[in-house]
Amino acid sequence: MSASAPLTLRHELLPERMPPIPEAQRSPVQQAAADLISAGPRGGVKGPYNAILRSPGLTTPMQQLGAYIRFECKLALRINEMAALITARHWSCQFEWQAHEKHARAEGLAGAIIAAIAEGRRPDGMAGDEVVTYDFVSELLARHGVCDATYERGISQFGEEGLMDLMGVVGYYSALALIMNVARTRIPGREDLPLLPWPLQMARA
Repeated sequence: MSASAPLTLRHELLPERMPPIPEAQRSPVQQAAADLISAGPRGGVKGPYNAILRSPGLTTPMQQLGAYIRFECKLALRINEMAALITARHWSCQFEWQAHEKHARAEGLAGAIIAAIAEGRRPDGMAGDEVVTYDFVSELLARHGVCDATYERGISQFGEEGLMDLMGVVGYYSALALIMNVARTRIPGREDLPLLPWPLQMARA
């Protein structure tokens, strides 16, 4: 094989460690937490909450935080979803990526920007608020903080409330990504991986 020939990516998905708990096997407290989720905008226990339900005491505050992040936070939904994608890519969380990729497209984030984030590249052609979001979130995840210049650009773009919400988005989706990476949360109906592993040394078949 030529040294320049692309390699084929082959993978086998490992079994979930924390699959959905059948309703008949839930404790009363777990069922109460599940009912609360089902009564909200999510409409049911899905994705990371299948694992989180193991701790009903954690489930309720997490889903309340998630409801704010998803449905009430002051950021434009396009920016919210962009931050979620950057976070999902940072943690290589497959479920989180596939969920928020479609949301991001629906909210108007350009496909070229989504592709660049997936590949770990700085996107070209970003709008002003997207540039600030990309720089702030990328620096926060890489450096565990931001410099004064990045902070001031964030404040100028979003204000204190909006910037706090942006950090909340990153924190919330980081928590979910870590939980799902440990739980090996599967993507329903898919056997492939939407994100390639890093470093990018292989190509899709």
